[in-house]
Amino acid sequence: MLKRSATRAVAAGNVTIGGGNPIVVQSMCATKTQDVEATAAQARMLHEAGAGLVRIAVDSARDVAALAEVAARVPEAALVIDLQESYRLINEVAPHVAKVRYNPGHLYHHEREKPVRDKVAFIAETAVRHNIALRVGVNCGSVDPEMDAKFAGADEPGLEGVRAMVESALQHSQILDDLGFTRYVVSLKDSDPRKVVAGNRLFASARPDVPLHLGVTEAGMLPDGAIKTRIAFEQLLSEGIGDTIRVSLTLPFAEKWREIETGRQILDDIAAGRFRSVPKHFGEGLNIISCPSCSRVENEAFVDLAFSVREMAQYAKAHAITIAIMGCRVNGPGETDDADLGLWCAPTFVNLKRGEEELGAFPYETVLDRLKLELDALIARKQAATAMGR
Repeated sequence: MLKRSATRAVAAGNVTIGGGNPIVVQSMCATKTQDVEATAAQARMLHEAGAGLVRIAVDSARDVAALAEVAARVPEAALVIDLQESYRLINEVAPHVAKVRYNPGHLYHHEREKPVRDKVAFIAETAVRHNIALRVGVNCGSVDPEMDAKFAGADEPGLEGVRAMVESALQHSQILDDLGFTRYVVSLKDSDPRKVVAGNRLFASARPDVPLHLGVTEAGMLPDGAIKTRIAFEQLLSEGIGDTIRVSLTLPFAEKWREIETGRQILDDIAAGRFRSVPKHFGEGLNIISCPSCSRVENEAFVDLAFSVREMAQYAKAHAITIAIMGCRVNGPGETDDADLGLWCAPTFVNLKRGEEELGAFPYETVLDRLKLELDALIARKQAATAMGR
């Protein structure tokens, strides 16, 4: 048995998160939501693999119609909806799900003239009316700009953005509390496990009553994605922090069940005291970040591209370089900004970036060659800077 913090219990359909209940492992469908046949099949596969909660993205009225059909076909699965494009869609999706996740950073950009409290109140009132739970899902890479500006410089080197992420989660928790809504969990995620550990520790110390959903977002491909996730989970879960988990891996759509398998393996190892030692310098060389294959990915070519980037870039593994590959317009533009080189995928082309600088859009067939040119140039600059510093 894992040591557990005394968080309150939050019911999400037939699943209870927190309150000393078993840690819930969850995952997310990678199929297009409007492909009802494929999405229902994947939701069933994830449920049968052991997912306590199965998340689906809904961004449009057509997605809502498809969701209703998926829910009817897989009544045994407790479904969670990820609201990114419009928080008002909660009205339509709530009758079909057990829980809804919203991102405070994205919520900030919708209806900018409306106070954030009013938008959260709309979400909470709808959740009460339909008897569902909420997740306040904060990502370090998409914190609202006002919060980012307020806490700029507040973090230790290497942990930039953590304080803004935590304060955003605390702000939304307080708003929900003030509204009398306590049926919520919180997540604080980043692609860097160190930031995940620091953020969740800070939040848990301030709000030990709130159940936490743990995850390293955009952890990437196996085995690195599992290693990054394990680094965060071993530290947090062994301290009693965490009530539900997601392992976010870049996988072929048919292999999404591996997220559940990996999560359960990590939980079993921690419970049995089988901790994996982590090399001191792990993550200091080449760092490939790629988002999990989910239903917002424009097409499965993104997954193939991520594997190809990793294979191509192996010659640079001794260099401290981060390459980010994102599969959609939601995470792509903002969450590649901190990478040395970033790619975010549209349906028929790939946007290439050098830091925050846009380098152009390239066909899937040719972007790898252009990326290699940029990678070679970056290595040459680093080597020249090192030589000058000697």
